[in-house]
Amino acid sequence: MNTRSGPAGGLVIAAPASGSGKTTLTLALLKAYCKAGIRVASAKTGPDYIDPAFHAAASGRPCVNLDPFAMRGALIDRLASAQAETADLLLVEGVMGLFDGAADGSGSTADLAARLSLPVVLVVDAGKQSQSAAALVRGFRDHRADVTVGGVILNRVGSPRHEEMLRAALAGIDMPVLGAVPRDAGLDLPERHLGLVQAGEHGDLAGFLEHAAARVAGSCDLDALRALASPLARSESTAAATLPPPGQRVAIARDTAFAFAYPHLLSGWQAQGAELSFFSPLADEAPDAESDAIYLPGGYPELHAERIAAADRFRQGMQAAAARGALIYGECGGYMVLGEHLTDAEGTRHAMLGLLPLETSFATRKRHLGYRLLKALPGAPWQGELTGHEFHYATILREGQAERLFQAEDALGAPVGEVGLRVGRVSGSFIHLIDGT
Repeated sequence: MNTRSGPAGGLVIAAPASGSGKTTLTLALLKAYCKAGIRVASAKTGPDYIDPAFHAAASGRPCVNLDPFAMRGALIDRLASAQAETADLLLVEGVMGLFDGAADGSGSTADLAARLSLPVVLVVDAGKQSQSAAALVRGFRDHRADVTVGGVILNRVGSPRHEEMLRAALAGIDMPVLGAVPRDAGLDLPERHLGLVQAGEHGDLAGFLEHAAARVAGSCDLDALRALASPLARSESTAAATLPPPGQRVAIARDTAFAFAYPHLLSGWQAQGAELSFFSPLADEAPDAESDAIYLPGGYPELHAERIAAADRFRQGMQAAAARGALIYGECGGYMVLGEHLTDAEGTRHAMLGLLPLETSFATRKRHLGYRLLKALPGAPWQGELTGHEFHYATILREGQAERLFQAEDALGAPVGEVGLRVGRVSGSFIHLIDGT
């Protein structure tokens, strides 16, 4: 296949429900198109850090998040347009089921597909059905007039006879079958409590991607999929690049314990003139001593608490930065590390940085999940109205005397209360910020 000129075509890879295999199929398609010489880029619907890292490994290009609940429409348009600008094809992976959104029903993959006018390829887990797949697909095809389901990929097909039955049923509703992927344990990805095990921790990611690409290239019509794609309109939006940078020189923690940073925020900070540097707390690195702001993203500090507690150069560098008045901000895992102690899942208590009066624990897990609508309180690093997302299993054991950071509501507008802590120019919360309104 040859590359083409003009705007990149785009497709949304969605599914009737979570667990249907859309992430694996998206990765396989990204890798297969790359191997065929197609410049393919990707995006992920909604608030997800883990899948985009896999996308980047498969395509060799950074993946962006497109969040139809938490992002302004003009920002979505600009990010999607920029992502497609130097590509021949843009694959957008959906989230959950095609029509599943926030608690108020908005922000679904279908909403994103409608906004971008992109056709949907529905990944159907056929492992436990045959002719019934036609009824399922018909319902998804006809559910919304502004969403076009252009074809299906049948996943976890049991046998050639099973495939024949599925194809015959879907032919009866005039639904193109763009691929039929056999059941294959080699296409499974390992998981943990926040989703997939991170791309950087996969034992043989390169081998997995090669196998997935070969399997999908042999069972899907890559040319027909690409022909289905619709060109993305070039965005003329001048929407602000989300949140302003917290400083001119921003040091950002980056390793497997601090991996959850949205690319659109970091690129937005750079576009606004900030200089970014990176350091690894797990390698006992200190932030750049010239930085005037430090960002500790979320991740899995609970899995590396002993190493973080023993990272003396990291601790000393952070304490020195606080003493010189640098702005320090932590999200979720980064917030916990700014606290005094973190208790891991085995009940062992580890000393953290002690920059905020906070103790957290994973010994008794409780899930906190959902979008948050925020109003910044005085002294917060960003002011005005903000959007974010919360997803963690930590329990707060103690919060000491400190200013609060945000007034929060859930997606339905119900009060969540005041969240986060601030002591001087050190602050943080469990909420991952996405955009400002």
